[in-house]
Amino acid sequence: MKVLTYEYTGEGMHRVFETAEWTVGIKNWKPASDPMGIDCLERHNLTDELFVLLEGKCDLLFANDENGVLVFDKQPMEPGKVYNIPATLWHNAVMAKGTKMVLIENANTGMDNSDIVSLTEEQIRQVRAILE
Repeated sequence: MKVLTYEYTGEGMHRVFETAEWTVGIKNWKPASDPMGIDCLERHNLTDELFVLLEGKCDLLFANDENGVLVFDKQPMEPGKVYNIPATLWHNAVMAKGTKMVLIENANTGMDNSDIVSLTEEQIRQVRAILE
């Protein structure tokens, strides 16, 4: 037996290790995660998601639904800290080019138990102002 290693150098997210219970992915910058490319948020309805910044710059954009209105905020990430996105929290990782993160989530997290909301032009303006 020997130590196994995994890596991913492409754009976006790729699951590099998976068991029946959990999965580890590497998430790299892609145009849609750029501050000028953000146009949606997602939420996982049954499971939390963990992020660890390895290198680069990332803000975790999140929103709470307050009486049918999404109220946005951000959490700047620091390398080496673990960030938990609780189940049902709207979120997106906004990354500068060259950023690399690790994400850990339940193996059964997928689009059958997650939602995506497209942002309106006004919401995109609000998000960009928060990200400045």
